[in-house]
Amino acid sequence: MCGFAGFIDHSENKGEILERMMNTIIHRGPDSSGMFIDEEAALGFRRLSIIDISESGDQPILNEDGSKVLVFNGEIYNYQELREKLIAKGHVFKTKTDSETILHGYEEYGEELPGMLRGMFAFAIWDRNEKKLFGARDMFGIKPYYYTKAGDSLLFGSEIKSFVEHPAFERRFNEEQLGNYLSFQFVPSEETFFKGVFCVKPGHSFVFANGELTFKRYFEPNFKGDLDVSLEEAANLVEKTMKESVEMHKISDVEVASYLSSGVDSSYLTYLGQVDRTFTVGFEEQKYSEIQDAKEFAASINMSNDAKIIHPDEYWDALSDIMYYMDEPVADPAAIALYFLSQEAAKKVKVVLSGEGSDELFGGYNIYCEPMEHTGFNRIPFPIRRLLGKFAENCLPRDMKGRGFLMRHGKKLEERYFANATNIFTEKEANKLLKKGCEPGIMKITAPLYAKVGDKDPVTKMQYVDLHIWLVHDILMKGDKMGMANSVEVRVPFLDKKVMKLSESLPLEYKVQAPRTKVALRMAADKVIRKKTAEKKKLGFPIPIRVWLRDPKYYERVKTMFNSEASEKFFDTDYLNRLLREHIEQKHDNSRKIWTVYIFLIWYERFFSEEKPVHPAMSAR
Repeated sequence: MCGFAGFIDHSENKGEILERMMNTIIHRGPDSSGMFIDEEAALGFRRLSIIDISESGDQPILNEDGSKVLVFNGEIYNYQELREKLIAKGHVFKTKTDSETILHGYEEYGEELPGMLRGMFAFAIWDRNEKKLFGARDMFGIKPYYYTKAGDSLLFGSEIKSFVEHPAFERRFNEEQLGNYLSFQFVPSEETFFKGVFCVKPGHSFVFANGELTFKRYFEPNFKGDLDVSLEEAANLVEKTMKESVEMHKISDVEVASYLSSGVDSSYLTYLGQVDRTFTVGFEEQKYSEIQDAKEFAASINMSNDAKIIHPDEYWDALSDIMYYMDEPVADPAAIALYFLSQEAAKKVKVVLSGEGSDELFGGYNIYCEPMEHTGFNRIPFPIRRLLGKFAENCLPRDMKGRGFLMRHGKKLEERYFANATNIFTEKEANKLLKKGCEPGIMKITAPLYAKVGDKDPVTKMQYVDLHIWLVHDILMKGDKMGMANSVEVRVPFLDKKVMKLSESLPLEYKVQAPRTKVALRMAADKVIRKKTAEKKKLGFPIPIRVWLRDPKYYERVKTMFNSEASEKFFDTDYLNRLLREHIEQKHDNSRKIWTVYIFLIWYERFFSEEKPVHPAMSAR
């Protein structure tokens, strides 16, 4: 639920500052708002009413003696169980909310509390007696959480844009991250595109006291693969665990619906949830639309489906506002489609189930099959494969079939795999494109992750990297921000504490048997939904960007942006225009490269070309 913003300092006019900060995130909580202010702290909250929808669920919320104050974004699914334990220990509750459970839980368990919570969350607790701020983010990073130290002030909140309203915050572009962005299509670490602004890492808590900020990791994935049962028994465990998770994720005082694509993840969740409504979006181009498959599946389980066809003009016209909601550019075209999907859902509901996380936990990406395929080729001595890869990269035409295969197999996994669907620009290409060049940075991000799973099989290594990079900074970023842009809470039952525990125990062959992925999960789904859906190959969210960029109308939009002042500031515009010409002339498919740069420029214009970014609701007036 909702969003929050706050700061710790001795500034004057705290109320005026905090109100402006809260107004920047009004989309996260249009139902109500609240503030707490004392000499040292200011905590503000915007509420989307979902559990205990009466005013008793409003935040900030204080404990019995008023010594501790909480703001919290998310849902705690085991709050009723924790509440009973806390009542037995003498705690007195005045609401039925999960948020009050966090407050009393902190009183009882202190900094050990985050590891006891089951759910998605970002929260901050101000201890008025000890002058200490305690905060935490959920184990997967489902809910966003940002912070920065600006002079003597600590600023924290659900979205970066709120910081712009604080007088101590200096809005500076973090150009050092541009090289990694070009490769990943997002900023792949706790750093952001705003200098000095960071995200709290998933599975971490923090304490701010006496001007010092310290962090502690309370959760880390541990893929042991030690489940010693048959595949059929493993599938039964998946079914049992997912049923229970979906039930927990349906806890709400308002209707819960579901997003529905044509794939196994959302279809299985929809079946298990037995929701009344499902929502789908697609495009006029049949190749890029899942609407027909989704409608057929919904009909097969007697559920209704609301579908929307996204017109190219509305997709392109919404980009600037969407970048406002995103805070940082994510050049995944599916982010924009998710915006329209949540917009459609918002017409009827406040809460939806969605299938994020299934691929990372159960082994769903097609690329996970690669280490098990082409084993004959892999028997060639590595030095020879290395030479073949370098030859392919430097001498073969870019679009030549087999070039990518030779390049990938001429590198070790740690050198070639950075996260799913990344490496848009190689470091060499990014260095060529950027006027200031860039330091090699990809392996600086991934090497510490690979070091922690050095003894694991290649698939598990890829899962571990994806959990820390792709899932956090792309999948969950766009899922939360696009849902909350339309005041819709997105719940992800695959990303659950108990589901994670099961996935950690699955042996490799229950995850991937090339060319099959998500073996145990598909077997569980196959029992209850049609085989066509349960066994469908991973598709992703197909968007016709490649086609649109060859339409003169959209080509001209991009060309104008590629020759703008901002583009001249950062990029070799001759290189950009060549990419664009090659694409429209169909010499090369440069769509992902073009889109990655274009989205960055749209974002930069919104956040740095104006005095300050303006909320779409205000700019429309």
